[in-house]
Amino acid sequence: MARKTTQRRKAAARPAASAERRAGGDDAVIDAALKLAETQGWRRTSFADIAQEAGLGIAELYRRFRSKGAILDAFVRRIDLATLEGAEAGGDESSPRDRLFDLFMRRFDALQPYKGAVAALARDLPLHPLAALCTGARLCRSMAWMASVAGLPGGGPFGLLRAKALAAIYLYTMRIWLRDESEDHAKTMAALDQALSRAEMFANSIPRPGRRAAA
Repeated sequence: MARKTTQRRKAAARPAASAERRAGGDDAVIDAALKLAETQGWRRTSFADIAQEAGLGIAELYRRFRSKGAILDAFVRRIDLATLEGAEAGGDESSPRDRLFDLFMRRFDALQPYKGAVAALARDLPLHPLAALCTGARLCRSMAWMASVAGLPGGGPFGLLRAKALAAIYLYTMRIWLRDESEDHAKTMAALDQALSRAEMFANSIPRPGRRAAA
């Protein structure tokens, strides 16, 4: 059954409420780092630059974050919280695939205010630019949470493989999202729907235990 990509439950495109975030000005550090990434590039942004932009001393910044990567990790956690806020863990009658679609689009809605910074990070960071929003471990944890909320089992080796597959879908769709300037994100939704369909077809083709594999 073809799913409709033009209608969905839209997450609030805003950071989590201050009461729900980490105390002590850590959010100011994250915002300062993202601003500098967008305006001057991540590679050219130093720890000292972030401290100055956030109005902190170097020692205080180091006390809160040991590296630029730790700041990015905290940013990803912010996006995780915004994505999961208001989501119900398998609480409706929709399929896990539909719930995954909704969660992915919630994530892109949460990233929308930082799109310029995300694009700058994608340009500047080496090796796998889009995956540089977070470490592989952090990304897999985020995807594992989303799978759990969607009602998919997350334990064991298959749970890890599922998280990695969702990470691949996320990074692929992000490439489309970065170029999608439409208000309704139609191109992003179409790409995500296609990627989820392919993943679903592949998953269904895997022989289940006790079933003889095809030659």
